[in-house]
Amino acid sequence: MSLKDILPSSLGFGAAPLGNMFRAIPEAEALATVEAAWADGIRYFDNAPFYGAGLAEIRMGAALADKPRAGYVISTKVGRLVLDEEEDRSEISFGDNGVFRYGRPNKVVDDYSAEATLKSIEGSLERLQTDRIDIVWVHDVAQDFYGDAWLSVFESARLGAFRVLDRLRDEGVIKAWGLGVNRVEPIELLLELEQPRPDGFLLAGRYTLLDHDRALQRVMPAVAERGLGIVVGGPYSSGALVGGPNFEYAPATPEILVRVARIKEIADRHGISMKAAGLHFALANPVVAGVIPGASRPERIAEDSAAFAETIPPEFWRDLRSAELVNPAAPLPSDS
Repeated sequence: MSLKDILPSSLGFGAAPLGNMFRAIPEAEALATVEAAWADGIRYFDNAPFYGAGLAEIRMGAALADKPRAGYVISTKVGRLVLDEEEDRSEISFGDNGVFRYGRPNKVVDDYSAEATLKSIEGSLERLQTDRIDIVWVHDVAQDFYGDAWLSVFESARLGAFRVLDRLRDEGVIKAWGLGVNRVEPIELLLELEQPRPDGFLLAGRYTLLDHDRALQRVMPAVAERGLGIVVGGPYSSGALVGGPNFEYAPATPEILVRVARIKEIADRHGISMKAAGLHFALANPVVAGVIPGASRPERIAEDSAAFAETIPPEFWRDLRSAELVNPAAPLPSDS
């Protein structure tokens, strides 16, 4: 079954902000954000234990508890295991736990073994208050591992998480599995293997208006050849595309800010929103099954839904190409 067959629509909800990413989000605001997504017809929700050490899953589970389980699709991740043990993250300014320093105090460890994979799924089921998870992504097998060190992490996942998820999919316990990453290298490596057989990938931040060359050249053709799909995470590049201060979870560089300004000048000229440009760009690629912007306020959900429904004139895409702000090989809505 392809990702496009599984996902109820191409616009989903990314739950990382619900884990108190960068700021402490009031409980009522977090729950209202999920409610707003549901009210706007969003039926695909992506989560991870890593988001606030389980906080995002707990909040989403509470918000969806009264919704019919057959009426939505949920994905979560394995590889980052939440422990009962607590740690002090108050002095951490950035890095893995620094991003979620305002989340729960539970310690999170990297563990891609078979045993940890099953334990992680059990924990997610409890926090999400559900009896099943539709899609499981193996989280960040190449995140924060420099040089070739990430290859040993990938090998651990190959022998552990990959095999477990392949079996669970074949047994019908889950509908699909793949990698949830923000680098293209692990996707390339997994696609080279005959076994196991992933169903697709969640690629965060690597297929956006601000950064898409590597994915376009090194991943998309192979994914298309195998009939798989990609869910695009972080379509706004950590907020930089829509005027935020961060790119890649860190302060945006002057070069990125200049690129954003150039795209915005063209968008303003054609009277379209930057969110619409980001969403429609990602969805124009035929291997993209869905896109999952994150939100921490109900009004952001309304903006995303409006951007998704926005009509963008072909001239906008033509001007982006003329200004060399998109890769010439990137499929655009105006090409269809």
